[in-house]
Amino acid sequence: MNNLLNKAGSKVLLMGNEAIARGFIEAGGGFAAAYPGTPSTEIVETLAEVAPLLGIHVEWSVNEKVALESAYGASISNVRALAAMKHVGLNVAADALASISYTGVRAGLVVISAEDPSMWSSQNEQDNRYYGMLTYTPVLDPSDPQEAKDLTKTAFELSEKLSHPILMVPTTRVSHTRSNVILDKVTPPKAKGNFAKENSRFGLVPANSRNLRDKLINKWNIIKDSFEKFEPYNRIENEEKDKIAIISSGSSYQYVKEVNEEVGNYRLIKISTPYPLPRKFILKGLEDVEKILVVEELEPIVENQLKNIVNEEGLSIKIEGKSYVGYSGEMTLERARKAVREFLGLSIEQPLTKKLDIKLPERPPSFCPGCPHRATFYSLKRAVNSLMLKPIYSGDIGCYSLGINSPYDEQDIILEMGGSIGIANGLAHVSENQVPIAIIGDSTFYHAGIPGLINAIYNKSPILVLVLDNRTTGMTGEQPDPSSGLTAVGEETKVIDIAKVAEGVGVEKIIVFDPFNIKESTNMLKEALSYVVKEKKPAVAIAKKACALNAVRIANKIHIEIPIYQVLENKCTACGICYNAFACPAIFVKEDKKAWIEPSLCTGCGVCAETCPYDAIKPVKIIDKRWDSVWQ
Repeated sequence: MNNLLNKAGSKVLLMGNEAIARGFIEAGGGFAAAYPGTPSTEIVETLAEVAPLLGIHVEWSVNEKVALESAYGASISNVRALAAMKHVGLNVAADALASISYTGVRAGLVVISAEDPSMWSSQNEQDNRYYGMLTYTPVLDPSDPQEAKDLTKTAFELSEKLSHPILMVPTTRVSHTRSNVILDKVTPPKAKGNFAKENSRFGLVPANSRNLRDKLINKWNIIKDSFEKFEPYNRIENEEKDKIAIISSGSSYQYVKEVNEEVGNYRLIKISTPYPLPRKFILKGLEDVEKILVVEELEPIVENQLKNIVNEEGLSIKIEGKSYVGYSGEMTLERARKAVREFLGLSIEQPLTKKLDIKLPERPPSFCPGCPHRATFYSLKRAVNSLMLKPIYSGDIGCYSLGINSPYDEQDIILEMGGSIGIANGLAHVSENQVPIAIIGDSTFYHAGIPGLINAIYNKSPILVLVLDNRTTGMTGEQPDPSSGLTAVGEETKVIDIAKVAEGVGVEKIIVFDPFNIKESTNMLKEALSYVVKEKKPAVAIAKKACALNAVRIANKIHIEIPIYQVLENKCTACGICYNAFACPAIFVKEDKKAWIEPSLCTGCGVCAETCPYDAIKPVKIIDKRWDSVWQ
């Protein structure tokens, strides 16, 4: 059984996201929804594994807005609910969050926004604590997996007590760190409830909203008071020390604590409630303090609130923060050490972590061997070049973002989820002699691409929308999406056909092709592009092939031997097409410039054989007749 369900008192090794999932279970949560996004994905992924055992509802929603709306619907029906997303996902869900603060909730509602300082897997590193300030939503910031679990459980209790949503903002270093977590008692889940009508509260027409706004302002004072006694999550360490203090929150606290022990154990104020900052608790921590350093990642949320409190109280305390810590990138031990030592006027010691003084060869990220996206980009470039077009490639968020790299160079713009089609719409109406091509994945199309497609039809935008349908949310770990025919818990469900969606909104030219058939793909893409240029209308092209990782997984499961391809030495002319233009990472170049396929990397897609003009690539053995079925 999954160790997430171990008995109370057990000490188990959990990732931060798994710990959050356990906190949800301990709180008796009955509904969890999310859209996959690193570093948040494992929360709902973990809950999906145990949902059938617990009798709770867990889902992958089509986007974060729907996930939060769905969780809200459960909450106001008296079922504790969680919505999880990565930080940029909260932008999508912000419309709902801003209004939920007005209506409040019934059962506990916790929103997890996993932050990504240093942008390890994101397009920006925005600080979503600002959303707490914008929407009157209290923010919790755990410092490690144990606290992530405990705070999740506490957040549900607090949300229910206050009838208000709670926002929790674990960073990548909390979400993806593994450590021992001591489990508490599980509250039996409540997965069913009833909605009691109360339209003066839940119907946000202006007359109701004006009244609810006043109530929200009054409630906020109660919310602020609830954080004044929030031990052990907020605490003062080394309280006997005076004159100098350090305040920190979230994962930054762990680094600061270690550095503080090195420099003499100054007073350390630990904060897990960065917004609203508990005023009375802070003032207690500032007693007999002359100067204080605030160590927090990204924006000065705690620092600015602290300055306001000190100013309003008329205290003469010198407050430093971002001038030492900086505004960008995640906190590290060395950054914390440098900031604290500079603040204290101590010499900066050499980093404890030694760095190798050698230049390693670059290895840019690449499509997996057998990835159908590689074949699609290859055929698209051939089609564009054949028609002598001037393309503008409007890209999107997904594995196919790697198309920005050479030799493809087919992502000129990448902004945000679903942006490819909307941006292409604008390009189409102002660009001269250029053809906008929007490139989007199936999961992203469902997430935020459909409105852009409707807009293109409505506004007669001559663009090609190229949907790369590998029937999974591949970039975040192969989560099922509406193309897959599976739910989050593995139940069969209706497949949402992208071609039918396009037809339903009025697209007149739709082509569906197998990207592994290079000749057919190139010709069909030429046909679609010619239609866009001549008819001045949008067209949709759908490259339909399973993710290579899924195909190989299925093949291994049902005992289909993966066919390995080889290069025939006597036929290879060292033209370089397979390793330079097609650029499969399973194909290496030998000293004589001829190609060689590494058997352990080959996934048997066979597209390299299609690209070879000299028929020099062949399978080693006769291919199992069932092989094609795993790619469907």
